[in-house]
Amino acid sequence: MNRFSDIDPSRKRLPDNNDDKPLTSTMSEMRRASIPSNREPLASTTNEMRRASIGSNKEPLASTINEMRRVSIGSNKEPLASSMNEMRRASTTSNKEPLASTMNEMRRASTTSNQEPLASSMNEMRRASTTSNQGASGSSLPINIKTKWKQHGTTIAGGNGQGKQLNHLFSPYGIYVDDDNQCIYIADCDNHRIVEWKYNAEIGQVVAGGNGFGNRMDQLNGPTDVIVDQQNDSLIICDLGNRRVVRWSRRNGTKGQTIIPDIDCYSLTMDNNGDLYISNFEQHEVRRWKIGETNGTIVAGGNGKGNRLNQLNQPTSLFVDQDHSVYVSDCGNHRVMKWMTGAKEGIVVAGGQDEGNSLTQLSYPEGVFVDHWGHVYVADSYNHRLIRWVKGSKEGRVIVGGNGKGEQPNQFNLLRGLSIDCQGNLYVVDNSNHRVQKFEIDLN
Repeated sequence: MNRFSDIDPSRKRLPDNNDDKPLTSTMSEMRRASIPSNREPLASTTNEMRRASIGSNKEPLASTINEMRRVSIGSNKEPLASSMNEMRRASTTSNKEPLASTMNEMRRASTTSNQEPLASSMNEMRRASTTSNQGASGSSLPINIKTKWKQHGTTIAGGNGQGKQLNHLFSPYGIYVDDDNQCIYIADCDNHRIVEWKYNAEIGQVVAGGNGFGNRMDQLNGPTDVIVDQQNDSLIICDLGNRRVVRWSRRNGTKGQTIIPDIDCYSLTMDNNGDLYISNFEQHEVRRWKIGETNGTIVAGGNGKGNRLNQLNQPTSLFVDQDHSVYVSDCGNHRVMKWMTGAKEGIVVAGGQDEGNSLTQLSYPEGVFVDHWGHVYVADSYNHRLIRWVKGSKEGRVIVGGNGKGEQPNQFNLLRGLSIDCQGNLYVVDNSNHRVQKFEIDLN
């Protein structure tokens, strides 16, 4: 269906029939079924995969991949990332150019068009960006250690089952809260689009992609995250299935512009200098990009897959604080790590006691947010709960959810993205319920 579905080991929906296959075996079958011998382009290949998955009684590939999760990291089988190297060779064309070359072309293209040069745009992004993709700045939030939230969430996007209409979402992932424009942006992964959802609206509006999955510049393939460049009125998107980061104008933009190619991007955020941070789950690292850099700089991980303090295991969501410390949901290690500027290894700030459901454990953590006190909020995906880890604590505390997997207002079915608005209200992407839930501060 989309490349993201094939490679992300943390996105696996629990099977209804408990018919798990070993990951390497399943992926081999998927490759044989989906990659023809003449190695057609990814868009063509995924079309075949989609026809195969929709034409039967089986769930789409993104749903199928969720079933593999339990065996993808915790077993002795070959990790999914290694099997995806073969898929990468099949789907990545040889005409990709290094970032420096791409950036130069973008500068030339933007100078001769109505767009401003990239360097100028990025400088404006620096000036505009004082927050991350997690929403309001942690230093300005009206929350503290005593803050509580209402236990029943309100569905503010989706919630009508999976589908492709404008009142539907289909396996959503990342979220960005735009307080200035009173809306949220959702990476609607399996609909291959970014959707803008105004506060209190009944339906969303497609603002990027939505033209089927593919690798044209007017298409997306399994987008997993999105942030907003307010100054230039544009979106920056993790287009994971196409292995690229793209920028897409909000001013009636009909196509995107690749700013970083050849990257297995899962999540991205921006610091208060406008530097871009991207998690690469296949390389088990997080890189920071400054203007003019070709390859970026490793700021977390980068020492191979593992569970040592200088390693990551398929990192997912990111948060960068005002000191430029990077918080990483180290999904495969069931922990959240903090990497301070220039550090050679990270510090465990949540989890790290193997997978489990006790208050000292996490199960495939996803979205992460840190308040100005240094308390960590984690979307504890497979425990179906949102948990707060007070700075320095050895265990967390459930703040919403934790009532088992389900679709009730006080339940989740696999959490993904996490954000917060300027009033301290929480926004949680409830992936397998195909909705976004808002939890208001409880003032009682």
